[in-house]
Amino acid sequence: MVVAIFLLIFLVYTDSLEEKGVSTFCGVGADFWSLMKQGDKGEKMTMTNNILDLQNGSDIRGIAISTDELTANLTVPAVKQIAVGVLNWASSKLGKQASELTFGLGCDSRLSGPELKQAMIDMFTKAGAKVIDFELATTPAMFMATQFAAFACDVTLMLTASHLPYYYNGIKLFTAKSGVEKSDIQEILTLASNSELVEVKAQQPVQTADLLTPYADFLVEKIKSGSRTNVDQPLAGWHIIVDAGNGAGGFFAEKVLKRLGADISGSQFLTPDGHFPNHIPNPDNKEAMASIKAAVLEHQADLGVIFDTDVDRSAVVTKSGALLNRNNLIAVLSRIILAEHPHTRIVTNSPTTNHLKDFIESLGGKQVRYISGYRNVINKAIALNEQGLDTQLAIETSGHAAFKENYFLDDGAYVIAKILMLLPKLKASNQTLDDLIATLKQPIETQEVRFKLETADYRQLGQQVIRDLADYSVEGWTIDPENEEGIRFTLTAPYGDGWFLLRMSLHEPLLVLQVENDLANQIQPVLIEIQKFLNRYPQVNQEKLKEILTK
Repeated sequence: MVVAIFLLIFLVYTDSLEEKGVSTFCGVGADFWSLMKQGDKGEKMTMTNNILDLQNGSDIRGIAISTDELTANLTVPAVKQIAVGVLNWASSKLGKQASELTFGLGCDSRLSGPELKQAMIDMFTKAGAKVIDFELATTPAMFMATQFAAFACDVTLMLTASHLPYYYNGIKLFTAKSGVEKSDIQEILTLASNSELVEVKAQQPVQTADLLTPYADFLVEKIKSGSRTNVDQPLAGWHIIVDAGNGAGGFFAEKVLKRLGADISGSQFLTPDGHFPNHIPNPDNKEAMASIKAAVLEHQADLGVIFDTDVDRSAVVTKSGALLNRNNLIAVLSRIILAEHPHTRIVTNSPTTNHLKDFIESLGGKQVRYISGYRNVINKAIALNEQGLDTQLAIETSGHAAFKENYFLDDGAYVIAKILMLLPKLKASNQTLDDLIATLKQPIETQEVRFKLETADYRQLGQQVIRDLADYSVEGWTIDPENEEGIRFTLTAPYGDGWFLLRMSLHEPLLVLQVENDLANQIQPVLIEIQKFLNRYPQVNQEKLKEILTK
């Protein structure tokens, strides 16, 4: 009787703590609770507030650290469930027993990374799988762990939530073939909700390994061969600053640039720090880009390089302070890839400027605008190649860029490597990176507005608004047929010379409006007309638009 009472108190106590993401009794309570709950699917679902809600397109994402406003749902118990789902999915997909599988795990600098990673490692080892802990890693490097013969992982998992605030985390998964698809994540989370861990007695010891050094070696050799200079340090004489934003990209300065001969003095925020104390590590963020620009100008560097937290995205600042991100980065990479593969296709997401299309076509290439989402543009490029239509690059304005020559892996460090290969050639011809996009016309005005959709069935509402806008007749607005996401209009007089796109956000209850114009003071009339149109939809929140119009 006494034992039963103690057991009841213990279970209630550990359940209360674990729902808050706390590892009890130095992990003993968490493991005990996990074992006690095997087979009780209803209680498992309650612990994570529906684990299926953690799907974020082709990866997993949630709140890993509770705040005053948000309650953690990507907790140690939830991650252990997910590990069970991954085990079952991998066994089925690869046709191997758990004991025959090799899992590699890594994390970026997020505060919750080590604990969540360890929770998955515990479950994989209990199932008898071989596990390699790569500790601090980057997302692209984790994919390469499936390719490097020294590791030959069957499945790799990266704990990251990209550029999101410190209290988020997530999981990205790879096989030797590629990153996983949305359908794989759905299957994994479904299995996580309905499967049990089968423990084995013969458990393999966990290995630890340094992945960033061999990955850096891979990049160094790529840059050396790509620069075609036949010297060991092709970047000697170049001053290049790295801004890692306290994410996982700090290795690039010492392990890649310095080895290639570059002066890296002035590099900043290289030390991993999950509080992200200096700026958001995001090449698509104005404050982050302003930070690296200021560093380049202050130190009179030749180039500035900035990465997001897990290094699957990047951007560049030139010696003049010009920002090579968004459309400008697409233009630079398009010029590089079209010089290597004349007339190839380049897949982008939909919100790119009309001038980019003109730029790519002037170089003999073809732009294919497609649905936003890095897996969407990558999959479109893969599909075009399968149709016999050469497509060498898939890239989003957010900075996700994937080359056919590099497994169609969205790798921010490889993007920089492609640019670095050019530097010796540019110096020899007395050119700069700015010269590469000198003919890319820049819009006079740009504006983005996000509208909250205040209804449970927000996707249906958003799609209805887009359909109705197609029938909204305005002089000077013409639907652009070369568009596969939302609705895009070309703007002419009396609304200037430009375009606008209205589309659904991929993962949030939002309509996103992007407007560009090559004539000054022409965006406001467009916004006023859109406001008039949206007034018929009371569940479309126009507060952000009103703020812009009253400035």
